[in-house]
Amino acid sequence: MQDAISSILRNSISVKQLILSDTALLARIEAATQSIVDAFRSGHKVLFCGNGGSAADAQHLAAEFSGRFYTDRDPLPSEALHCNSSYLTAVANDYGYDRVYSRLLKGTGQAGDVLVSLSTSGNSQNILQAMEMAHELKMINIAFSGETGGKMKELADILINVPSKDTPRIQESHITIGHIICQLCEEQLF
Repeated sequence: MQDAISSILRNSISVKQLILSDTALLARIEAATQSIVDAFRSGHKVLFCGNGGSAADAQHLAAEFSGRFYTDRDPLPSEALHCNSSYLTAVANDYGYDRVYSRLLKGTGQAGDVLVSLSTSGNSQNILQAMEMAHELKMINIAFSGETGGKMKELADILINVPSKDTPRIQESHITIGHIICQLCEEQLF
């Protein structure tokens, strides 16, 4: 079993090494960070969406901004769009699950806000519809995906596509990159 553990850890490290050596991807992470800093400085908010493990990552990263990361500081306006279960189940029932995020964005999103969408495949229909709504509202679309970017790459202002097709390795890298962005934003803002 220790061989399996070692192999899994090596695979995770390998994906992060690919990220580290991809200067274009590092530049996009930097651009995402600056977009979020600029939004907060301008009084805008950062909203997150995802499904399954990506929803958990979305909620985790939103909490890093609205709560704290390293610094004891004022909260930043950020939330994950799936946290109101009454809303989520009502809209999924009445309009369909594909519209749960786009409908909420239509009511709460504003020009200059940032939408951070997480999808390992890049093809989740409810995420794509949210990104389309964000575009209509003139929000900034930051997409976290796997290697190909899926359909999200066509809608993203900034694409953070992790160089892997392995869902757990992609999610591990999403949270690592998300933590990097949180740390750098906090350092610039406070």
